[in-house]
Amino acid sequence: MFVLLKGAQVFAPEDRGVMDVLICGEKIVHMATEITNPEGVGDVQVLDASGLLLTPGLIDQHVHMIGGGGEGGPATRTPEVQLSQITSAGVTTLVGVLGTDGTTRSMEALLAKAKALEIEGLTTYVYTGAYQIPTPTITGSVRDDVLLIDKVIGVGELAISDHRSAQPTTRDVLKLAAEARVGGMLGGKPGLCHLHVGPGPAGLQPIFEMLEMSEIPVTQFTPTHCDRSPALVEQSIRFAKMGGKVDLTAGSRTADTIVDMLAAGAPLANITFSSDGNGSMPRFDAQGNFIGLGVGSLRTLLQVVRNLVNDKGLCLSDALRPVTTNVAETLRISNNKGCLRVGADADLLVLDDDLQVHGVFARGQRMVWNGEVLVRGTFEQ
Repeated sequence: MFVLLKGAQVFAPEDRGVMDVLICGEKIVHMATEITNPEGVGDVQVLDASGLLLTPGLIDQHVHMIGGGGEGGPATRTPEVQLSQITSAGVTTLVGVLGTDGTTRSMEALLAKAKALEIEGLTTYVYTGAYQIPTPTITGSVRDDVLLIDKVIGVGELAISDHRSAQPTTRDVLKLAAEARVGGMLGGKPGLCHLHVGPGPAGLQPIFEMLEMSEIPVTQFTPTHCDRSPALVEQSIRFAKMGGKVDLTAGSRTADTIVDMLAAGAPLANITFSSDGNGSMPRFDAQGNFIGLGVGSLRTLLQVVRNLVNDKGLCLSDALRPVTTNVAETLRISNNKGCLRVGADADLLVLDDDLQVHGVFARGQRMVWNGEVLVRGTFEQ
């Protein structure tokens, strides 16, 4: 079936002006200033998008698909994420992680959830592993998981500089990063080492040490939560200037952090942000005692985009890049994701002039329109 979106202001993410966009199945097949209704091809659904903004669907590279938490006991485990929570946030591609708990949550369960969300219409990937070392895998080997299991794109989230980590040595982490890299080379995947960076004073120092003691390139490491403190932001600026991709956790301070990083010379292309969606947001006192928690929302991605545009004066194109083109390049999916062009996947986010979600298409399927969820997950009915 064809879908023709008429008269939207297109940000691909670069500003392309007012255009019509034609979708066939899961792909964008035509973009032009004016597209007449195709004839002789069957049904064509025409949607008036005049006055609306059309952007790539957002990519969230850090989501606790099967829940996070548990730091405050079994009752503090967060639930699985549901399809409508993702699409209503404007997200069409996501990467799942286990996090703290690799004991009662398994890689097998994470993989099954990723497959379920893909059946429901999204695009999904996962990292193999969790905070602890030895880290949980499916095959018994990080290298084999990355090489042999379609959705596994690297190892993570391994924890460094955090009292909840397994207190790994630099060589412990480096060996896993090397396994992921080789698995990625053999499997045609990025083979990333995705690192949870905690509030500990070492910050990114373990990564700098790994780069000095090995031949693994800086692009292999994707540290996240890199905006916890001013000192960690300073390290992140250094890392970004070295060519590494820095991932921030979307929140109320993220727009300020990005502006500060850009002012200090960090390239915009090396900055991404993710939601930590569906994960617990634990709070600890000065002695490391658990005192409470919340649940991460995927909606924080678009809120940061709004903050960058409305409060910080960035153009929409630049505000979108950390959650579209930049992260697509990190994950090596930029041929099909994070952009609007002929031949790319029809992952589309339609925004109103207040940058609120009006519509979402995931692989060509209309998931949200007029701000209402049209497609719900299997157990959301």
